[in-house]
Amino acid sequence: MQQRIVGPETVRMLELGHPWVISDSFTKRWPKGQVGELVQLTDERGKRLATALLDPADRVVARVLSAKPMQLDRAWLKQRLQASLSLREGYLDLSDTNAYRLVNAEGDGLPGLTVDRYADYLMVQLYCEGWRPHLKLITAVLQELLQPTGIYEKARPQNTRELEAVSDSKAYGRLLAGTPAPQRLKVQENGLTFLVSLEHGLNTGLFLDQRQNRRDLIPHLSGKRFLNLFAYTGAFSVAGAAAGAAQVTSVDVSASYTDWNRANFEANRLNPKQHRFLVGDCLAKLAELAVAKEQFEVILMDPPSFSTTAKGRFTTRGGTSDLVAACLALLVDGGLLICSSNHQKTDLADYLKELRRGALQAGCELRVIEQQGQPADFPYPVSFPEGRYLKYVVCVKG
Repeated sequence: MQQRIVGPETVRMLELGHPWVISDSFTKRWPKGQVGELVQLTDERGKRLATALLDPADRVVARVLSAKPMQLDRAWLKQRLQASLSLREGYLDLSDTNAYRLVNAEGDGLPGLTVDRYADYLMVQLYCEGWRPHLKLITAVLQELLQPTGIYEKARPQNTRELEAVSDSKAYGRLLAGTPAPQRLKVQENGLTFLVSLEHGLNTGLFLDQRQNRRDLIPHLSGKRFLNLFAYTGAFSVAGAAAGAAQVTSVDVSASYTDWNRANFEANRLNPKQHRFLVGDCLAKLAELAVAKEQFEVILMDPPSFSTTAKGRFTTRGGTSDLVAACLALLVDGGLLICSSNHQKTDLADYLKELRRGALQAGCELRVIEQQGQPADFPYPVSFPEGRYLKYVVCVKG
């Protein structure tokens, strides 16, 4: 195994347990290596620090697999995957759920690799090309441990920010092993049915990291008017309707995602005609609802960290406060405003500042009564703060 020298700053981060080696002046002097090669990281005096997976073309040029020398072989991979499965079996209530994360990259000692379960199928995603030479091995071990009907890989294109919202029609998924899944596969979450696509779209149609937050919201929606902004395929909307919300209003810029939302309602025998589905830019729709003097008891905003529409551009740091202010104009006193963000580069303290700006802009008092993140199947090391990305803040107006 070849050695690679890292600089003092990287040494400090590795000693603190951080699993990434970021490209710098030291790594740029490294000899050319192969993608997926294992290397021994050392300091300038030759002290061994860790064994890492090489990805020379990426900003993260190496990811730590172990503090000790090791081989990325079947036995090592099987042990890591078995540990991930055991964690889920020990801490998750899956009695009414068959869609959840099995491997959460750095959180399960497999940085840059995720594996999700969707009913009898598995979805592998590589956030590090260093795993690609080992994909056949990963597939084989998953087959041995879980015997799924099929295993898919969902590609992670580099230009996701530039891709349009209608990208759900493009095939980013491919079957690695087993039998193909239906175009719309039915899965269960919290006793509800959702349709997912393992082949088409940048995502499958269901964000698994919000599972517990959806379950916790259900008791607060009975008889309430519920506005779900950036509704995507409507998982929160379905949860609201199933909980007995008086009316659920879903807003999303994508007509195709809105059709998927309706299909999810029908899959749960919920009548879409009893609820509203609005297609358009969320800020524009909020303005229209304000003109119509509409009011809601619960509003949820879960925008992407970056999006572009014909009418504008949204970023977490540039649009959250305006969105909060617009929501508060429609929220009854004592109503719940739920603000969610998966933007990794914005920490909770900065996110709360955006909520404060929005409340001041609206001239309202906004109190935080609950703050949550991702569930137990999305663990992260305490030495890897980037892994704590999901911010889900429940606030009350007034």
